Amino acid sequence: MLDKIPHPAASRVPGTEEAGPGFTVRFRVNGHPVSLEVTPTRRLLALLREDLGLTGTKRSCELGRCGSCMVLLNGRPVNACLTMAYQCEGAEIVTIEGIGADGLHPVQRAFLEEGGFQCGYCTPGMVVSVVALLAENPQPAPEEIEEALSGNLCRCTGYAAIIRAVNRAIEQGGGRHEN
Repeated sequence: MLDKIPHPAASRVPGTEEAGPGFTVRFRVNGHPVSLEVTPTRRLLALLREDLGLTGTKRSCELGRCGSCMVLLNGRPVNACLTMAYQCEGAEIVTIEGIGADGLHPVQRAFLEEGGFQCGYCTPGMVVSVVALLAENPQPAPEEIEEALSGNLCRCTGYAAIIRAVNRAIEQGGGRHEN
């Protein structure tokens, strides 16, 4: 009877298992140096949430479809669930905690003022994506805003408040950080 019970590894999603010998990965998170002994295929999402306790980066689809795990990797938005540890070597990573480390970022403030969140689960990824957009282009066209947010899914607000928040951040110079 016991031989009919599947091994726990058999129920894992293909491609999510960690493999290979351990190595030391060195990078910076929110301006702080980090050195971790990990397997090369450990996901950045696990490094942030489990190893470093940075739980603002959310775990959701784990397939790169929802954007709730969005972080900045060398200034570019990436899905932490798809980024492997070896890809982080020498990188500068900024999470939602780093964006708000010195007080509310104008994008965060705009999301609060415009009600650009409901349950809040997607909000960190949305904010990270908007911060990246405005750092690159402080006056994006509506199509550029839609493109920048296309990797982020919200199941609660219906996007109108999110777009209002982005536009408010643009009006208030959202590419700059204020205290």
